Amino acid sequence: MGTINISYKARITHFVIFLCCIISLKGIAQEDKEYTSEEERPNIIFLLSDDQTSAATGCYGNDQVKTPNMDQLAKDGVLFLNHYNTTSICMASRANILTGMYEYKTGCNFMHGDLAVEKFENSYPILLQEAGYFTGFAGKVGFVLDGPESEKIEDGLPVGYFDKWGGGPGQTIYETAKNPTIKEYAKEYPHSTRAYGAWAEDFIKEAKSSGKPFCMSISFKAPHLPFTPDPFFDEVYAGQTYKKPDNYGAENAEHLSPQAKSGRQYNSYDFWRDSEASYQEAIRAYNQLIHGVDYAIGMIRKSLAEQGVDKNTIIIFTSDNGYSCGAHNFGGKVLPYEEASRSPFIIYDPRSPESQRGVQRKVVTANIDMAPTILTYAGIDIPKNMDGENLVPLAEKEQGIKRDHIALTNMWGNDEIQALTVVTEDYKYIYWQYTDDRMQPTEELFHISKDKLEMHNLAQDGAYKAELNKMRKLYDKRYKSLVKNGMKTNDYAKYAVLFDRKAPESLKEQYRTLNYEQLLKLEGGKRKNKNIHKN
Repeated sequence: MGTINISYKARITHFVIFLCCIISLKGIAQEDKEYTSEEERPNIIFLLSDDQTSAATGCYGNDQVKTPNMDQLAKDGVLFLNHYNTTSICMASRANILTGMYEYKTGCNFMHGDLAVEKFENSYPILLQEAGYFTGFAGKVGFVLDGPESEKIEDGLPVGYFDKWGGGPGQTIYETAKNPTIKEYAKEYPHSTRAYGAWAEDFIKEAKSSGKPFCMSISFKAPHLPFTPDPFFDEVYAGQTYKKPDNYGAENAEHLSPQAKSGRQYNSYDFWRDSEASYQEAIRAYNQLIHGVDYAIGMIRKSLAEQGVDKNTIIIFTSDNGYSCGAHNFGGKVLPYEEASRSPFIIYDPRSPESQRGVQRKVVTANIDMAPTILTYAGIDIPKNMDGENLVPLAEKEQGIKRDHIALTNMWGNDEIQALTVVTEDYKYIYWQYTDDRMQPTEELFHISKDKLEMHNLAQDGAYKAELNKMRKLYDKRYKSLVKNGMKTNDYAKYAVLFDRKAPESLKEQYRTLNYEQLLKLEGGKRKNKNIHKN
């Protein structure tokens, strides 16, 4: 009887071990399927307009514009209410988007330098292609690669980087026929904005036939200057008169720092302030260009449905920076004020439950979040060098990420307007570092959750002393990160001094006045080029 008992126990033991092995193998198989089955991996579309402020979009509360497809995308997905570009200028912002890093780590901006090849090769489209995605890019690149590899991103198909290429150098051109990579669409779509929508349709077909998941990135020129809208949409705003924003004009800039009013953003772009007729013409053309982008989004969503891939394709829409449109008498972008630094940002994931449709998030987000978020959707690990946050948990749940602030930097243009800023959901703190016989270093504090128009600088208001000190601490924290992680080449070393709130003015002046050779020696490095671009 004892022998029979032992035999029985042995069989049971062997069976349990066998069963565990089967379950384990099944788990491994399921895990492999999760990461290798192309049917399960989502397609990802990243759409970028150029110079679109969030205030120019219907879903952000503007009832004077017509953006039905953007509005529908927000109804179907997640609308991020406080989205900022960490550098509000196209060259730097696009590098930030691709790499997930702050400008002081990419080293890429006008007056500083091109994007290093090794940094581009660690960007989201390249990492997705390496992971088996069919990738494509169309539109304005906005930067070149540093050194002999630059032709890979500028001219024709960047061999090894993308499977399908529709990009162009420089600012690209609104006239489709003058953009070599999309000129085949010129007859039916003479304006490039709709032409990119047509290019997308062909890309989606080709990507589907590849059998791979795909990642398509389109960077529209619109609504960047020159304001040359598609005549196809001339009737959309015909006869409409626009109400100016409540912070429009010089009278609403008296409380702002003299530094902010020293550069071209305040003293150029006269079409915004020459006359009422000039303003109306400019804002109509600007809005019409945005309507063209909206139409192209509709073209793309229609193509996805026609190809039967709409249920597994994530769409992300944003812009590379905002645009001032006459607010506080400013034109253009660059500055850290709301109109110039904020852009629309929407994520639509068709796989999300109904409870995550049409929701809004207040947590501050940034352009450096694009790459980590896209990589996460694709099931790819986020490189440690990236500064941005994975926003997937935030899309799924309010307060899904623990972020209390982001930084905005401007390291381009005249010395006076170069500044470091920190933003939270409620407050914005700007430290204007420049000093001369006309101006002194200036602090600005805005309660932006209550004062979106930034009409009240609270830095000298005793009632906000506690908040000012909190924002100063966040500023100093971000400044220390810049010093620790920032590049020492490409003219970035000087910001360790210029953005230091406690550095003596004599030292700051020394750093500002150094010529190229002196700064090069001070940096202790060797730049490959000066690369003084025009934006």
